[in-house]
Amino acid sequence: MSMLNLENISMVFNVKDKGKKKKLGALVNVNLEIGNSEIVAVVGESGCGKTTLGKVITGIHSPTSGKIYFDGTEIKDMSKEEFRKYRLGVQIIHQDSYAALNPNRTIFQSLSLPLLENKIAKNKEESFIILDELFKDIGLSPPDQFLSKYPHQLSGGQRQRVLLARALSVKPRLIVADEPVSMVDVSLRISLLDLMARANKKYNISFVYITHDLGTARYIARHGRIMVMYLGKVVETGLITETLGDPLHPYFKALVAAVPEISKKKSMESLPLRSFDMPNLLNLKSGCRFHPRCPHTTAICEQSEPELSSFKERSAACHRLSEIYNA
Repeated sequence: MSMLNLENISMVFNVKDKGKKKKLGALVNVNLEIGNSEIVAVVGESGCGKTTLGKVITGIHSPTSGKIYFDGTEIKDMSKEEFRKYRLGVQIIHQDSYAALNPNRTIFQSLSLPLLENKIAKNKEESFIILDELFKDIGLSPPDQFLSKYPHQLSGGQRQRVLLARALSVKPRLIVADEPVSMVDVSLRISLLDLMARANKKYNISFVYITHDLGTARYIARHGRIMVMYLGKVVETGLITETLGDPLHPYFKALVAAVPEISKKKSMESLPLRSFDMPNLLNLKSGCRFHPRCPHTTAICEQSEPELSSFKERSAACHRLSEIYNA
């Protein structure tokens, strides 16, 4: 049994476009299973629904339709105590480390509060002992020097480590990391990714790593899976090494071809796109969401939207999958 299971999750927002009320489908029939100690990388361009998916997983957003199961129990059917355990068990690390921390509280004040409220620590002294150990583990030493500071007194990399410590402090089973290294200096990214990989092994914590950077996705989830999203839908899934080395969906082929260190090693040629412009979610054309940009578009691509189908021990959503692959 999977730890977390998303079944046909859709997330629709009511928005205004040029004075008219419209519905924006940020997520459309998304399915995802996450096992214990697993790392799943969710990739795609900005606006594909990655962050919305992360917020649905962590309970920040309630999906418009679909079901979410945690340890086999649907979220909607949980008791108050079961739901509290779910919210504690599934944590999130945000992209903007400064916005995620209260600027008027010291790091200790911010991180000790959830420990006390959830009775993980009986008092401030116990909170300090827990955080002292965690800060040593994530490389913020001596801990008291960092715990006494305010967020603005720390660097971006240090604040991101603090967010990881905050997530780890409540003993979660799953952490959603939403672009956790995109606002950190390149020189610090590997160290942060290594910290998450170490937490995955040491504490058996699963990670959903959300990013548009295929390089960091490949690094953190090198033994895990990848899920590729495009305009709210999942277009390809599979083991990350196999999927990056031999992408199936035309959209993912284009993404991989755009990364020199990946495409060069795999001898991939640049995939010509019909358009570089992302379609507007409020004015989508019928058929496959990628067909306005896809070089392989035919009549059926413009008429009906493909669903995920199994191919070479992976899954992709493309009408011409077998034909394109074998060409």
